[in-house]
Amino acid sequence: MMKIIKKTLKIIKKLFFAILIFLIIYSASAFLLSKITINSDADNQSKDVSIYIKTNGVHTDIIVPVKNEIKNWSSQIKFENTKSKDTTATYLAFGWGNKGFYLDTPEWSDLKASTAFNAAFGLSNSAIHITFYKAIKESKDCIKITISEENYKKLVANIENTFQFDSSQNPLFIEATTYGNNDSFYEAKGNYSLFHTCNSWANETLKNANQKAAFWTVTDSGIFCHYQ
Repeated sequence: MMKIIKKTLKIIKKLFFAILIFLIIYSASAFLLSKITINSDADNQSKDVSIYIKTNGVHTDIIVPVKNEIKNWSSQIKFENTKSKDTTATYLAFGWGNKGFYLDTPEWSDLKASTAFNAAFGLSNSAIHITFYKAIKESKDCIKITISEENYKKLVANIENTFQFDSSQNPLFIEATTYGNNDSFYEAKGNYSLFHTCNSWANETLKNANQKAAFWTVTDSGIFCHYQ
């Protein structure tokens, strides 16, 4: 019996140190790689379309015009899928993330161990959270970026490619409780994990549109530090 106990304790000890080493490497990599700027010359491009990046302190949204000459989002992201059904909005925010967090965890107190585990290890589906705005106010948590038409087209394509579509090429709407009167959820591609978070998605979307971004980040600060 004592041999079994000692063997078990050794396994637990090794597992503990393995987890500790992983967390140290993960945290160090996340910090260091987030400081490397990609597309550092982005400010030199033509200034045609204004977009915004917005954080709530944890999660980054990308905000774009509801409609311009390049893209009319309201033809796919329907106003009627929000509680207010208000058609006067001029901006639309996109945020990608874990479906379980979005739909089942309105408050941190509602977080289940199974939801956190599945999210950490990429075992659950993802969703896109959209929010309509009538106006956008700039602040340290909401930064304006003006980009070229060519790069805005790339941004649009990257966002569109994140949605799941039905046979009629309409984004798959999710019937779910929303956070407010002007938001809704849609099915998305990809899986959330420790290595691909909501902020990683926003960072890659900016990077693919030739905007300043981190080499890799899992946090909102890893994006915003390049716009200070």
